[in-house]
Amino acid sequence: MTRLGAIFRPQLPPENLRSIARLADDCGLEELWLWEDCFREGGISAAAAALAWTERVRVGIGLLPVPLRNVAVTAMETATLERMFPGRAVLAVGHGVQDWMGQVGARVESPVTLLREHLLALRALLRGERLTTEGRYVRLDDVGLDWPPARPVPVLAGVTGPRSLRLSGEAADGTLLTASNPPDGVRRARQLIAQGRESAGRTDPHPVVVYLLAATGADAADRLRKELTDEGLADVPGLGVAGDAAAVAEAVQRLAEAGADTVVLQPTADEPDPEGFVRFAAEKVRPLVT
Repeated sequence: MTRLGAIFRPQLPPENLRSIARLADDCGLEELWLWEDCFREGGISAAAAALAWTERVRVGIGLLPVPLRNVAVTAMETATLERMFPGRAVLAVGHGVQDWMGQVGARVESPVTLLREHLLALRALLRGERLTTEGRYVRLDDVGLDWPPARPVPVLAGVTGPRSLRLSGEAADGTLLTASNPPDGVRRARQLIAQGRESAGRTDPHPVVVYLLAATGADAADRLRKELTDEGLADVPGLGVAGDAAAVAEAVQRLAEAGADTVVLQPTADEPDPEGFVRFAAEKVRPLVT
């Protein structure tokens, strides 16, 4: 069965997270995703709070920009979340928005090389390995976690371009795709991921999480159109959905048929009722998704 989630967008102030996280937990929503967008909420701190306020909902971080983070710190924080809230934190890492990385002096010459080195080191540390490596960007000297997770933590790569999608198949445990991917885009991504997996000889499961821009209510079509226009995506066919629960569930199903294992509903930035959106996803859309 396709998993369903919703996003707490960082356009909302962090003090609003508590009520939405608890609502997601109470309504039976499977996953609540958070963003670490510059220069809004921090991903790890927000996820830790959401996990502490709830009992069962999985909390995804989509994503941590690797240029901002030493891989040992990423591993320490991820392991801490896993040990405190076993199986409930979902981690994705990625290149980050390059303009933002430039603003903080963290932009690198080769984002793909950095992501590869970060993924390989992070997954090894989370497996409890002690690691020495001298890469172009990731350098560790006899580093191991004193409190590794009891079990390996899957690490997703949030990526878009062909090289990065192949890298995700090769070096990550799953892939996170943005809302700029219609069903055909998800199919193409799956093909590129498969190429990376084949090159690495990998046969383990590789789940794909896809964001779906969604709007409901009387002005849903206008809000969806505005967001797609603002993002320069108005001319891309098949992006987003506006309508009632049946329309949204149908769009979720199309993404699932294209290769999505989890679909996460992304409200528009001007969503007038964030709590109502979470309730809509859990109580209206979820029963219609198979």
